[in-house]
Amino acid sequence: MTIYAPALVRGEGPLYVELADAIERDITAGTLAPGERLPTHRDLADALRLNVSTVTRGYREAEKRGLVSATVGRGTFVTSDAVTNSAMVSFEPSAPGMLELGLIAPLDHLDPEISEGFKRIARRKDPSALLRYSDPRGQAEHRRAGALWAERYGVPAKAEDIIVCAGSQHALTCALGGLLKPGDRVAVDRLTYPGLKTLAAMLGLRLVSIAMDEHGMVPDSLDAACRRDEIKALYLMPGVHNPTTISMPEPRRNDIARLADKHDLILIEDDAYDLTDPGRIEPVGNRVPRRSVYIAGMSKSLAAGLRVAFVVAPQPMLKPLAQAVLNTIWMAPPLNVELTAMWITDGTADRVVAAKQAEAARRYMLACDILDGLRFHGKPTGFFLWLELPEPWTGHALEQTAAQQGVNVFGAEKFVVGQNPAPRAARVSLTGTESLDQLRQGLVTLREILRGRP
Repeated sequence: MTIYAPALVRGEGPLYVELADAIERDITAGTLAPGERLPTHRDLADALRLNVSTVTRGYREAEKRGLVSATVGRGTFVTSDAVTNSAMVSFEPSAPGMLELGLIAPLDHLDPEISEGFKRIARRKDPSALLRYSDPRGQAEHRRAGALWAERYGVPAKAEDIIVCAGSQHALTCALGGLLKPGDRVAVDRLTYPGLKTLAAMLGLRLVSIAMDEHGMVPDSLDAACRRDEIKALYLMPGVHNPTTISMPEPRRNDIARLADKHDLILIEDDAYDLTDPGRIEPVGNRVPRRSVYIAGMSKSLAAGLRVAFVVAPQPMLKPLAQAVLNTIWMAPPLNVELTAMWITDGTADRVVAAKQAEAARRYMLACDILDGLRFHGKPTGFFLWLELPEPWTGHALEQTAAQQGVNVFGAEKFVVGQNPAPRAARVSLTGTESLDQLRQGLVTLREILRGRP
């Protein structure tokens, strides 16, 4: 049997970096395929005449880049998303007329009227106080509003349980960066939010892929992973899972909470889309409050540009979370949070949520009509669909073909974690286009593409 042995370009840099570079080149060239198993550290060291420690460091560097995934007792494998860009936003200008069915926008045209909000703030006794440095945890009245907002998600909280962050991604950054250290392992669903993947890579955290079924994360798989690896934290989106739209039922939540307690895991619960689905179930963290961090964001429900999220955490975690806020941005902008708090307390936020649910329902019905005959999953008032693809289509192939025809969509490969193959599926945003006509055009294009072959 031939041992894979990459060609090293002997330059001035460390050998382990050159090994990681060579693995990356071979993955990009197709010499290494997603899911392919790499040689053991010893075998590759012998083949390349390197020290085993050099190969170990090279594999570790490749893992940091998201190229390979190592599992104790099984080996090192090329990740399924190694050739896929996990970023949700491209820094390159989009093609003119591109229809956005990839990025999930929060129906911006239904956001509150900001000019009226500023007028109300200007009538305050001292609005200039909002331009000064303040407590990194957030001002007291803002934290009280955050406790009210957390209640919308079914999380009981007091002002002293709240940390104010600059959006859910910042909250996730503070939770991972403030409570964990580089090299720590975080258990995640096999398919998960791509922003978590890129953030974990930046922070040097290792994601451990956990199997899923129609109810979400599989408890037996989580238990086995915790027994096999030293896992420190667990990341969940149990309300409306991104990207599959699965809502975790109460018995499954009970099982996951029991395992979080059994294995002493920090539970990070991020229900960004929970308010798009009426009839919510009590969060998993309510069952294990002493180890739970709950992120109650505003972007998908009120206004994305405000960049405000409220984090609910137990007392022992509040200080490191506040320190993480201080270390990253010092404080969430008080002016933005003042607008948010005002709209929470006067009922504006609830009215906006209801209006966005109604608009999402119209878009969902349109999708049901156009995509009739295709298999997909979604919520009647949800912001996106999980579209299963007919053979031989893959998510990556659909993503590329749709882009050539003026439609942006996200294939399943963007969401997969570890070496498991990506399912034949794609996430389709229902809220990325400004109008229903644009959404109709994009959905019709996808339907016609899938009637052909990749």
